[in-house]
Amino acid sequence: MPGQDERVYHGATLSSFTSIAMEPLPLVSFALRIPSRMASTLNALQSDSAPDAADMVINILSAQQASIATSFSRPDLHPHPFDTTPYFLSADGLPVIRGSLGAISCKLVAQGIPLHDLGFLQQRQLDAPGDVPTGASELFIAQVTRVESAAEENLLPLLYHRRLFTSCTEPPPP
Repeated sequence: MPGQDERVYHGATLSSFTSIAMEPLPLVSFALRIPSRMASTLNALQSDSAPDAADMVINILSAQQASIATSFSRPDLHPHPFDTTPYFLSADGLPVIRGSLGAISCKLVAQGIPLHDLGFLQQRQLDAPGDVPTGASELFIAQVTRVESAAEENLLPLLYHRRLFTSCTEPPPP
């Protein structure tokens, strides 16, 4: 059990992550399966956090970090993946995974948008909590507040394709 001044970090492996815009604000989006501990935490943080503080950090993993991605994608097998993952803290006190290609600190712009409920998207009443279909997800949009780090080595990114972790071609020469 953490002490009163220790923070508990939650993490997830994102299989859908994209940039939305650079101007007027840099925005990114991603989807999370619901129900999930990460989606619940982010929805709670969006309403509770300080206006200038980052809510989360997105770590861009290298091709050598597939085991880390797996541990964050399986809370049933790895309930506390930060216990075995080397990291340091960003300026906002958020975990940046060592050896990642980079990390992006973000501030959520709103709570998650339920992608299973078209009525909600059309400004009608949200489904009752028990009515969430299996495999449902929420879309999160966040403003990038800062790039936290970048790997000094010329590493390949970790990608997820056809239910496997992979990467792209060889990196260009330095």
